[in-house]
Order: sequence, then structure tokens, then C-alpha cells
Amino acid sequence: MEKDAAITALASLASGLRLDIYRLLVRHGPEGVVAGDIGAALQVPPTNLSFHLKALTQSGLLTVTQEGRYQRYRANLAWMQALVDYLTAECCAGHPEQCSELRGPGAGPCATDDGVPARAKRTVAATQASPRQQRMATE
Repeated sequence: MEKDAAITALASLASGLRLDIYRLLVRHGPEGVVAGDIGAALQVPPTNLSFHLKALTQSGLLTVTQEGRYQRYRANLAWMQALVDYLTAECCAGHPEQCSELRGPGAGPCATDDGVPARAKRTVAATQASPRQQRMATE
């Protein structure tokens, strides 16, 4: 990831509403949400919502697909993981084992034995879990 792309992504999340939109889409996982349902869930007028969705999409944090008259938005989890990886690339001066106590068990961005970041595995698992499984995980 380039520095400018990271700055754009972070700047787009600096709005409380945009952060709410992104988190809503993360909760809905790969199926995403159509724009009207995002507006209804967050009580945002369509013109205001359109402005924020455009900014998040242009930053790479969202993807959008046309479905007839509707646009379906999805959180681009791979892009967010790339952003986290960029931010933590120099974790413990390239020796992630030295900062494991700071991250806690499985909490760090550093790769696991199979090369997939632990945080990415938890994010994907959380977006694929049923509401009941999500409640049980937080209890």
C-alpha cells in the first residue's frame, strides 16, 4: 500500500458517520447492504448518504455493485487488512515475536504460521458468524 492511499483511507474514516457506515457493512459481511437500507439503519437522508458512500468507495474501503435500480455496498475487508498491515509493517522493528505481550493472544496484525494475519482470520470469522454466534463470542 502506498502512503497516499493509507492517508486517503484514514481521512475517509475520520467522520463519525463514515465510521458508522463502515462498521455497519462489516457486520453484514459479504452480502453487503443496499444504499437505502444503510440510510434507513443510520437515519441518514439519501443525498447526505450518497456523499459519504462516494468518499468511502473512492478511498477503497467500500466496493459497490449495481443490482437493477439498487447499489449494494460491501466493506472491502482486504483493503482494510492491507491498511492495518501497512500501519504495522514495522511492528517491533520487524520482530513481531518481541511484541506479542503488547498484542495479547491472537490480537496482533502479524502473520500466523499459515501467513494469514490473525486479525484477518477473526474479522472474516466474525462476519461469517450468525447473530447468535456473535453474541456468544462477546459474552
